[in-house]
Formats: sequence, structure tokens, C-alpha cells
Amino acid sequence: MGSNAIGSAWGRYRSSTWDELITTEGAARPAAEHLLAYLGGLNARDLGERQLAAGLAARLMGITFTVYSDGRNVDRTLPFDIVPRTITRAEWRRTEAGLRQRVTALNRFIGDIYGEQRIVRDRVFPRALLSKSVNFRPQCVGVKPPLGVWAHVCGSDLVRDGDGTLYVLEDNLRIPSGVSYMIQNRMVAKRVFPELFGTSAILPVDEYPAQLYDTLAALTPRPGDVPTIALLTPGIYNSAYFEHCFLAQSMGIELVEGTDLFVGDDDCCYMRTVEGPQRVDVIYRRVDDLFLDPEAFNPDSVLGVRGLMRAWRAGNVALANAPGAGVADDKVVFTYVPKMIRYYLDEEPILPNVPSYLCTQKRERDYVIEHLHELVVKPANESGGYGMLIGPRSTARQRAKFRDLILADPRNYMAQPTLSLSTVPILTESGFEPRHVDLRPFVLSREDVYVTTGGLTRVAMTKGSLVVNSSQGGGAKDTWVVDIEEAH
Repeated sequence: MGSNAIGSAWGRYRSSTWDELITTEGAARPAAEHLLAYLGGLNARDLGERQLAAGLAARLMGITFTVYSDGRNVDRTLPFDIVPRTITRAEWRRTEAGLRQRVTALNRFIGDIYGEQRIVRDRVFPRALLSKSVNFRPQCVGVKPPLGVWAHVCGSDLVRDGDGTLYVLEDNLRIPSGVSYMIQNRMVAKRVFPELFGTSAILPVDEYPAQLYDTLAALTPRPGDVPTIALLTPGIYNSAYFEHCFLAQSMGIELVEGTDLFVGDDDCCYMRTVEGPQRVDVIYRRVDDLFLDPEAFNPDSVLGVRGLMRAWRAGNVALANAPGAGVADDKVVFTYVPKMIRYYLDEEPILPNVPSYLCTQKRERDYVIEHLHELVVKPANESGGYGMLIGPRSTARQRAKFRDLILADPRNYMAQPTLSLSTVPILTESGFEPRHVDLRPFVLSREDVYVTTGGLTRVAMTKGSLVVNSSQGGGAKDTWVVDIEEAH
């Protein structure tokens, strides 16, 4: 099939930046040839019916997320667009290698920070950044978790700029979410396009729950026995509760809340069951550090388990991700990851960071303040797209506010250029239109490192918007890693 065989439906489609499916000349990119030719052969009614079917399937599957609005918790179906994002297997191999390299260095960094702090002593990482880190946990100093892994699950956000360069935007090492949507999006896409899955070499994503189970089971303090594994959720009002239920069910493990667990006098963790206490070996915790154990952190927390840190430090229960892993989940620390890769692995980074400016350094801070109208300014530890300034779309009042915030606490802010994020077509009432996207692959660390095939593509459903977060109106797409050599 020729590179321009994309059908008349795409004749008017143009993006102002790099498009993941279509070149600036209007031809299909290699991984998208089969897809675009197929879609180009469908009329508007066929496409509309398939989009409607996708929305219905998502509702029937209960693919929801919780939005906090006006003091209320509102469950919403995650908007799903039927046009997938495509990536060649060759490009994905390089991306996968870069993610493995990155998460290996990050795990070394976290272990070093809670151990000898060689990277600080050797002046590769500034001590001042560590002393003001809101995610550094003194309670974790001296702990050596199983396999030396702290961040067992990592979700790194990738973006492509207008010149086609794939960058790492940030790393999520505390409690990364979204993988259930990746899996469910594939299930929806298979219902909508069964013909394409029969004729295209699209690599699968459905092995993730089994890979996650193996990652957790490898941490058990009682090797030789079948481990008891539990997923600790904050409960039904958490925005990711759908994902907690989905993953627990997919892995065949217990879904528990803090009140279901207790730590005994022997510093072991137990689950309350109708047959009496049952020892728990591994906890996949989806509760933030500060609410994990009222004995060690926030004494008012009712979400965690009293004594859990004692049990973890004693080696009687494994926690994934380990408490304290968030010391590396900091947008200021992020800027040092290329140096970490060189320092711990003696390698050059495969995937570049988005260029960043540190407000702790006077020259860079002065530049940021002078160019607020051009930059994206981010607080060090917010997530979900909150607390940011998008300079080109800001008002003079907003820029003045951020100038004062930066000067008051330079450690808490960093800035990045406003990238021309790549686009993927979405189906609208007037046909196909480009929308900006990012990509969150998920990386599992144990004795080896596993990377999902593709990941969760998040899409800004609003024209021109750069905000892809579901909490702020973003949607999702299926992500196809296509083996074009096999397809041909």
C-alpha cells in the first residue's frame, strides 16, 4: 500500500504542528497507512455510529474517573476518541530502551538519597534541593527494599515537539495512574475496529496485569509460598477508584481499605477476614505517603494502617511503590535525571528531557521572570495540570501573581518552553480535526524492567488546548505500536 493511500476523507486535514498520523504533505506516516486508508473508506454515518458504539461500550464497562466539583464527587465516563495514535515498532524499541535506562537511574538515585547520598557528596545533585524537598521522607533513611527497587511502577509522560523530537516531560513515581484506561481503551477499540485487528500487526497490551502481579509477587518476604497480595485503596471517593477495582480484579488480589488491615505485635501486617487474621506479604498501595501510617506520618489519617512503616522497615511486608519514592517525583529533581543517568550508569541519555529552567538559579530565574509570557511555569509537586501558568495564554495579572510566587519560593518552581505538542486526529461533527496529545507508558521495575507496549495516549478534546488531563476535560485514545515489517 503506497504512503499516500489515505482516502479522500483526509484531503482537507492539516495540523499546525507534527501530526502522529499524517505528514505535512498530507501522506500517511508508515505506522498509520493501513488505518488511514480504512478510515478514509468509511462515510460520516459509519464513523459516527462507531464513535457512538465506543462511547456506549465505555459506559457499559464503567470506565469512569471522579471529578471534584463544587464540593461534590462526580463520576464521569472518560471521553474516548476512536482514531488511535500509531507508532512504529522500530521507534518504540528506542523509546522502550530510553525508559528502561531512565527508571534504572531513578531507582539508583532514590536508594542513594536514603543511603550514602554519594550523588550529593560528589556535588552532582545540590544538597539545598534535597533539604527543601517536600517528598523526602526521613522515615525511609537506611531502608533497603527488596531487589533495591523503590519505584516499582513508573508512569513517565512523553511529548513530541513540532520538529518530531520525543521528549520526557515528567516522571510519575509516587502513585502513577491511568494504566487501566490503556487496557480498557484497547478493549473498546477491538469492538469498534475488529477488522483492523485481524489485518494489522498491532502489538498487544493486555499482559500488563500479569506483569504487575509478577512484579509484586517478586517482593514477598516469604519466598516459596504463594504470596498474599492486597491493593490498598483510599476508597470509593478517590478519583482512580475505578482503576483500583479493575487492577485488583484483573490480578486476582484483594482490594482493601486501611480499616481492613492491622499490624500485630510481631510487626507483621494482617488482613481481617471472616476466618480470622491472614498475613499480607505485599501491598500495592494507592494511598499517598502522608496518609499511609498515622503512627509515622499524619496522625489524623484514617486511610492508612497504624504501624505499617514499622512492618515495612522490619522487612515483614513489601510496599509498592516504596514510601519515599516521591523524592524523585519532583519537577525540579526531574531536571537532573540526565545527570543521574551519566552518574549512575555512565551512559548518555537515550530520551532527552524537555528543556527546563530552574528558578533556584538566579540567571535562569531572571530569564523566567522576563519571559513569563512565553513559558510554562510549573510548581515542583503539583499534578493533574494544576497550579501551572501557560504563559502565551495568561493574563498580565496571572503573570504578576506567578512572578511573586517564584520570588517568594524559587525552589518550588521550574519553567519549560511552550512546546508545539504533536497532534492526532479526533472525530468531530465536522469531520477529522487535530488535537494535542501526550503519551504515558508504564514501566515496571523488579530484577528486570518491563515497559508497556505503547501506553495511555491522553488527548485535549478542546481545539487548541494543551491540557490533556482527564480532570480538566481531556480524553483518551488507544495507542497502537505497529510492526510494519510484519504487516508488509
